[in-house]
Amino acid sequence: MSSLKAVALCCSLKKSPAPSSSELIAREILTALADHDVEGDVIRVVDHDVRFGVSTDEGDGDEWPGIRARILGADILIVATPIWMGQPASVSKVVLERLDAELSETDDEGRLSTYGKVAVLGVVGNEDGAHHVTAEVFQALNDVGFTIPANGATYWVGEAMQSVDYDEAGPKPDTTGAATKSLAANAAHLARLLRASRYPPA
Repeated sequence: MSSLKAVALCCSLKKSPAPSSSELIAREILTALADHDVEGDVIRVVDHDVRFGVSTDEGDGDEWPGIRARILGADILIVATPIWMGQPASVSKVVLERLDAELSETDDEGRLSTYGKVAVLGVVGNEDGAHHVTAEVFQALNDVGFTIPANGATYWVGEAMQSVDYDEAGPKPDTTGAATKSLAANAAHLARLLRASRYPPA
């Protein structure tokens, strides 16, 4: 079976080349996935003109269709988001709203275009809320057809009200690294199963 493909959507509020903890954890997930013969890259969403909306193409230069094509061409979607005010970053919410359009995109047998694709999550922040963010994002991704693996999220949360970000922190905790490795192993395993055996018709 050929290598699996992954695409990571970095939902940082900062445009490149500004350092991004969300991009760092996305790349760490990709590195862990590479151990399971998964190739992939990162898209920093704010570097692109992604319009507000709930369609596959909002027209007038909207760059979501190109990102969407890369999602549909991948086996695994990684969403990496910071926590702001206990919530997923606004950029990640725009991504989820755009993915809502997939509810209308089905094959001849009624399967969503996202069926058979695995979604995982990386979360970073300087406040509590990683579990809340995971719940919100995973529910939305599952609603639009993605499959969530066991232990499909990894996160790092620094001390509340402090200024040290994940990309500036010293040695990373073993718990985050172990979670990332489990995420990668389970995501690759599930993606191969779904590639070999499709979901039944709707």
